[in-house]
Amino acid sequence: MKVGFCLFLWTTHVTAAHEALLRDLKKTGYDGVEIPVFEGEPDDYRRLGALLDEIGLERTAVSAMGDPAMNLISADGSERAAGASYMQWAIDCSAALGADTLSGPLHSTLGHFSGEGPTRAEFERSIAAQRTIGDHAGKHGVTVGLEALNRFECYLVNTMDDLCAHLDEIDHPHIKAMYDTFHANIEEQDPIGAFERNLRHIVHVHISENDRGVPGRGNIPWEETFAAIRGSGYDRWLTIESFGRGLKDLAAATKVWRDFAESPEAVYRQGFAHIRDGWAAAGQAKRS
Repeated sequence: MKVGFCLFLWTTHVTAAHEALLRDLKKTGYDGVEIPVFEGEPDDYRRLGALLDEIGLERTAVSAMGDPAMNLISADGSERAAGASYMQWAIDCSAALGADTLSGPLHSTLGHFSGEGPTRAEFERSIAAQRTIGDHAGKHGVTVGLEALNRFECYLVNTMDDLCAHLDEIDHPHIKAMYDTFHANIEEQDPIGAFERNLRHIVHVHISENDRGVPGRGNIPWEETFAAIRGSGYDRWLTIESFGRGLKDLAAATKVWRDFAESPEAVYRQGFAHIRDGWAAAGQAKRS
């Protein structure tokens, strides 16, 4: 298992200016970082990847589409084409970065609603789009981890069962799922069962407290969560995702109106200790 931290807490565009932060994350004990992919060119991410190699941090990538003009499930072909073009660019940047996983709500437009639930036509358009995206991702050695979001942020897939049923239809080896403890806490009647039932598709896990603050301070059932993940044999990333008010657009998109911790350092230092201790306790319980 590898422990990561998503840079969303500070920025959507990581550069060499963040070197001191990246080095402190490495010093804290993180195996890697999750790099937001929202702007720039593949060469920018290639240079960032070289810096991460120098520091000794592995990496994954994360992105989203917040512009309704880039909508993979739209009835408008030009909007679907724009979404597909964005995804190809994001995959190219992720590959240049050296990330083999690109995760996020990359199935539909974040925060865009039709006023009703998903239609069969939207699912059909999604299947076609994701298969094309998966082909491009496969050529670059990247797997896309689609994320089920809560009903206040998207309407296509809100639960892991719905997401993974859709993935069964997409049926592509490079289009998989991400499990996020924050969204599961809102939408799942049984968050632990939702993970266990859908393990076949899960390639990435976001560790996020119910208030998006310091993991371990809220009401997520962490003991049961770590026990289920470790007991399942999952051995990839546990990446902390937390948000703050520093980035106005991101704060607005994620509905962050207050500070969730006294400092970013508290989030990533105490968060790392929380995962380390929770994972160790799950291992001891399993042996006993």
